[in-house]
Amino acid sequence: MRRLPLPICMMAGLLGAPAFVVSAILPVVAAPDAPRKDAPKETPRAPVTLDDLYARLKGAKDDAEARGVAQLIERRLDRSGSDTVDLLASRAAEAMQAKDYPLAVELLDRVTVLEPGWAEGWSRRATAFYLLEDQASALADLHKTLTLEPRHFEAWAALAHIYMASDDKARALAAFRRAEAIYPRMGKVHEAIERLAPDVDGRDL
Repeated sequence: MRRLPLPICMMAGLLGAPAFVVSAILPVVAAPDAPRKDAPKETPRAPVTLDDLYARLKGAKDDAEARGVAQLIERRLDRSGSDTVDLLASRAAEAMQAKDYPLAVELLDRVTVLEPGWAEGWSRRATAFYLLEDQASALADLHKTLTLEPRHFEAWAALAHIYMASDDKARALAAFRRAEAIYPRMGKVHEAIERLAPDVDGRDL
């Protein structure tokens, strides 16, 4: 709450006093200067774009900064632009929490039909398929996600883990490297690359 310039009791006394008394007690406040017509106008700051956020993510100086920027990116990607789709996606998330993966897939089927250009819808359905142990469908949805948003670092990491599960180390390493190129400080990705690289690229003699 903003503090009043005078105590309330003093103001009450002044309100009942003659005008000349009030004017003698209260300080004279000068009228604000009118803005000069030739004064330069402030240029409105351009909104931060998704491209700006990805650039900040790549150049983050520490893990905390990187995590904060990554969360901002994820919030942007979470926006479908449709209230109906957002509701369906929310119900699908609830279904996955309840481990009702078939229902989650059914709800996300509708999401991908209504908003086929929303990368996050395909990514979420990939997660549901993976939890159903349907790796072929999960891979297909991850590839669709990355076609729509090639910088979706979570999708690259998920792709790498699926390739690892099928012992396709070369593709797993390539996917991990794509994730790291976008999000250099992404947790455990660098460790996975260091572990896989000798087997795929060959060990130094």
